[in-house]
Amino acid sequence: MKKFLVLGVLFILPIVMYLFFASAVDNFSKLPVLEESIGNLDNFESLTGEQITLKDKITILGFFGEGIYNKKGNAFNLNQKIYKKNHEFRDFQFVMILPYGSENAAKELLEELDDIADVSGWKFLFGTPEGIQSFFKGLRTPYSLDQRKATNYAFIIDKDANLRGRDGNLKKNEEKVYGYDTSSVADLNNVMVDDVKVILAEYRLALKKYKADRKEK
Repeated sequence: MKKFLVLGVLFILPIVMYLFFASAVDNFSKLPVLEESIGNLDNFESLTGEQITLKDKITILGFFGEGIYNKKGNAFNLNQKIYKKNHEFRDFQFVMILPYGSENAAKELLEELDDIADVSGWKFLFGTPEGIQSFFKGLRTPYSLDQRKATNYAFIIDKDANLRGRDGNLKKNEEKVYGYDTSSVADLNNVMVDDVKVILAEYRLALKKYKADRKEK
């Protein structure tokens, strides 16, 4: 009797797990896509010379502009509330875009952040003011860059370079959310933390389903 029970468990359990993961991915409330294919980073140069891409990465995108010292508080808010909690996720990165001439200030900021956490997931890119403005317009948000080509808002970009956020349909009376105010700890705590959790969980579930499918073949 015990032998048949063990065999039954060994046979049925993998099927149950597969159905669980499959249904979880299908029924999971994903973070809505607000804008598809926002563009690429080909027109920007990184601090290290490495090629930075949005493809196959979950990206927190920001625009710190000239005089990056004005955005130190924003950077530390993001680092503390979002980056430190999720940086071990393999395909998670922070991309901050600034005008040429901000390289030394960006290095100094990285050194300060490095005293708090591993900053290997922070990427600083540099371009012309015109290039930054053009790329920002591709997000098609209601926000705008200031004269320094900066904004307090950060954005969630998925692995297909789509802008993710809240479309106003997830909860009753919920407003549409294109970006997250990095100057506001409350906005990060109450909104962005949850949305980052959702998109990371989405990809974790998709990965589990993929692995389950491969085991079945």
